Amino acid sequence: MRPGVRLGIDVGKVRIGVASSDPHGMLATPVATVQRGDGDVERILAEAAERAAVEIVVGLPIALSGADSASTQDARDFAARVARATTVPVRLVDERLSTVSAHRAMRATGRSTRKSRPVIDQVAAVIILQHALDAERSGGKPPGAAVEPDEGT
Repeated sequence: MRPGVRLGIDVGKVRIGVASSDPHGMLATPVATVQRGDGDVERILAEAAERAAVEIVVGLPIALSGADSASTQDARDFAARVARATTVPVRLVDERLSTVSAHRAMRATGRSTRKSRPVIDQVAAVIILQHALDAERSGGKPPGAAVEPDEGT
């Protein structure tokens, strides 16, 4: 397992969930919910800088069939925007069912998912990042695919 803090990102149309790992890459925890729009990339990079993140992991919403979903290109474009704005490596990882899992986790704690939407975004980011950490620990290599700064729009 490579040492260092990673940031996990759940890109939504309205909000972006942000999570962070510990320096050993063992555990993901919620950080913030960022409003989508002007300044969103800068806010995420500020979170990364504050934690001295060595990598930013962005969830890639793939359909259960393995095909691109309606949100797939949006996530790729957002990851490319982040990659262009920083020298910190950015990776895209499959996030199938992360939002569904976040909703289930919230319901299991007795919280209303409708009233907890910003928290759900953070929980989804935690699920994405924890999956990436676990995959690297078990597979011995970085998860997902590296994002090159010139990708996307």
